[in-house]
Parts: sequence; C-alpha cells; structure tokens
Amino acid sequence: MIEFFKNVLRLLWRIWFYVLFVGMVFLFAPVLLLVTSREDWYPVFFKLARFWAKTTLFFTGFRVRKNEMQKTEKQGSYMFIANHTSILDVLLMLSVVKNPFVFVGKKELSKVPVFGFFYKRTCILVDRDDSKSKQKVFKEAQRRINLGLSICIFPEGLVPDDESVILSEFKKGAFRLAIEHQLPLVPMSFYDCKKRFSYTFFSGAPGLLNVKVHPFVSVKELSITDVTRIKNQCFELIENDLKDYSKIS
Repeated sequence: MIEFFKNVLRLLWRIWFYVLFVGMVFLFAPVLLLVTSREDWYPVFFKLARFWAKTTLFFTGFRVRKNEMQKTEKQGSYMFIANHTSILDVLLMLSVVKNPFVFVGKKELSKVPVFGFFYKRTCILVDRDDSKSKQKVFKEAQRRINLGLSICIFPEGLVPDDESVILSEFKKGAFRLAIEHQLPLVPMSFYDCKKRFSYTFFSGAPGLLNVKVHPFVSVKELSITDVTRIKNQCFELIENDLKDYSKIS
C-alpha cells in the first residue's frame, strides 16, 4: 500500500514536470518565434532557454550544485560533453553553462509537439542512419562556431536502455568536430540525473543534482588521426569519475 501511494505521488510529480516543461514553451511561444527568426538573436534565445531550464528544475524540486575545476572564458567557443541518462540532462546543461551553445541532437525530437518546432529552429539535427546528414552537421557546426557559439553533444548518442550501464561507448562525432574546429573539450559529469529522473516512469524523486566540470582537454596541434585517442581519454575520465562517485553516494 505504501508503494502504491509513492507511485501515485511520482505520477503526479512527473505530470507536473511535463506540464512545466511543455507549458512554458507554449507560454513564451510568441517571444520564441521572434528571437528565433534571426540568427544574430540566438544569444537572446539562449538566455530564455536557460530561464526555462532553471525554472522547470526549481519548481519540480531540483537543486543544482556545480563543482568547476576550470571556468570558460566569455569569448571563444567550446565543445561541451557529458554523460546522458535522462531528460534532465538537457535542462542541467542549460542551467550550468553560461556560454551560448547549440545542441547537436537526434532528428526524432523535432517531432515532439511545440517543443520540436523550436528544437528544429535552434539545434543542429542529425539523422544517425544517414551518412549525408552527418556531413551536414559538420558544415552547420562550422557556421555556428563562426557566429561565436559553442557546441554541445552527448557523445553516447542515445540513453542506454539498461540503467545499470554507467556509461555507454562514445561516438566519434564530438571529438572530430572539436579537432577540426579547434574547440577545447569541456568534459562534465552529471551524477544524479538517472537516480532522480530516469526513463523508468515510476521512479525518482526531487533532490540535488550534482555536476562536475572537469579540466578542459586541449585539442591544439591534434589531427583527425587523434580522434580515437582523445575520445577514449574523455570516456575514461568521465567513466572513472562516475564510478568513484557511485561508491560514496
């Protein structure tokens, strides 16, 4: 009986989360239409996106605590990467990163009502089954970088179906982009998103979301032949950190 009432509360809490998640997009739709109509207004859109993310997290009971080993400069572009286990990852990335960045994400999310409309207007979409689509991503990323923006990719590609998996193998795309466009890599560990809000519906609870920003990984003087090495380096850094955190949490 106790578990039944817990599941009822989780159901109501998750409904409230999605109401806020989508409802705020509805509420600000006219403003979002305006600020996404011109590329040079993207920084304004980014500020609104950060407000949306922080508000959604706050009013659904989440608090963010960030441990920064190194800070980004206001000027310059970066490649932000992190582990991916939950819908919270997108909100958390927006909450902790101040530098305007563009997500590289799967094309399927563009089909989500309302949210997908603005997602398609502001993100770089990739169809993982289409090699030509991946080539377009590199060209579009270069264009956004030339506008002074950073890039964010979750290099696992997809959220693992098996929630016992700490970290899935990284794809090469983020690291190839970083090397080709000389973007410092900013590896980040998102410790609590899976525990707090996994894709198992009747699970999770409000609470603290801890984030660690690791020392940046330089790609200066690296070439495409270094992609696998730098990918493995970042994978081991985040995987070992997540394992260490799981032992003390």
